[in-house]
Amino acid sequence: MKESLLDRFLRYVKIDTQSKEGVEDKYPSTDKQLVLLKMLKKELEELGVQDVRMDQYGYVMASLPANVPHAVPAVGLIAHVDTSEAVSGENVKPQVFEYRGGDIVLPGDPSVVIGAADNPDLKNWIGKRIITSDGTTLLGADDKAGVAVIMTAVDRLLSDPKIPHGPVKIAFTPDEEVGGGTKFFDLKAFGAEAAYTVDGDKLGDLNKETFSADMAVVTVHGREVHPGLAKDKMVNSIRAMADLIARLPKGMAPETTSGHKPFIHPYKLEASAGKSVLQCLLRDFKTEGLAKQKSLLEGLIAKVQPKHPKAKFELTIKEYYRNMKEGLEKDTRVTKFLFAAAKRAGADPKWVPIRGGTDGSRLTAMGLPTPNLFTGSSNFHSKTEWTSVEAMEKSLETVVNVLQIWAKKCR
Repeated sequence: MKESLLDRFLRYVKIDTQSKEGVEDKYPSTDKQLVLLKMLKKELEELGVQDVRMDQYGYVMASLPANVPHAVPAVGLIAHVDTSEAVSGENVKPQVFEYRGGDIVLPGDPSVVIGAADNPDLKNWIGKRIITSDGTTLLGADDKAGVAVIMTAVDRLLSDPKIPHGPVKIAFTPDEEVGGGTKFFDLKAFGAEAAYTVDGDKLGDLNKETFSADMAVVTVHGREVHPGLAKDKMVNSIRAMADLIARLPKGMAPETTSGHKPFIHPYKLEASAGKSVLQCLLRDFKTEGLAKQKSLLEGLIAKVQPKHPKAKFELTIKEYYRNMKEGLEKDTRVTKFLFAAAKRAGADPKWVPIRGGTDGSRLTAMGLPTPNLFTGSSNFHSKTEWTSVEAMEKSLETVVNVLQIWAKKCR
């Protein structure tokens, strides 16, 4: 192969591709994502991949023809290039080292520590290579690890024609982190009958069910008045919003739940005395549970409103994505072959529900069954993000294996 998986990953994370929420007048939300997307297009062309194109929205797609004589369904591989806006992705300085055990103090900011107690999986990588940022930024393994895995898989397939596979479809997408990764995704142009997103975390974790997700936006309109003249005139929206936030159920929060339990997550607040806007993530593995969460918020607003009679409360709900489980049950080969591929790679696979979502959630709803597989990474969206070189290599093996299994089982 022309370049190793590690070398590709280290190159990609140094490109700032942070997306931005709330951008309605352009797609992708940030121009800097196009830097990596254009680079990937060029690299695919240089590898000799057929039919490489980049559309007006920045999606990069490409095709590898089958190298077996019998008909095999076209299988897609998908990863997103953008990183979360929660933590800076500018000037990432990746650190590669052999893990010796214990806590990891990051050199760029010693106050940022990857604690062994908080990261029990670290013990599995003693004596292996770990990659982190220097502590001043996120690392970007979400999802540049997936990008590097797919690019290296393409390189491997082209370098070794003895690896049997059917038609392979490649796609790199922008704006996944802000909920827009599939907004303009052209399924017909992509041409796959089944696909896999390489966007998971821990080694061996496979995902065939996700939360169903909505976003709730609560707006409180108050009245701004000079504080020196405010008696009986000012209506402080911040106080009203604070009363609402204080009533959100603490047992239904991301920090107090796990597994299949739902949550309401207030994650962004823009506030002034005159107007406050709160954004909340609504998540439930049962889609009908989202309606219950909406009703819960409506009930809390009804309780708070009388305490602030001059304030005006508004609640709007925006649909995000739905649990992929039902769509994947329509063709069980997609998940069955993925599990077998990870097992063949020695990844000790297990099905784990995603307490979040991937592009696969929406693609499955659109008619393209798309489960998700691990990249071997942890602590996404934070300065303590880390990944393992060896786990990424297991992800690569799984991707190559699943293409071979499709070719073998579909004779």
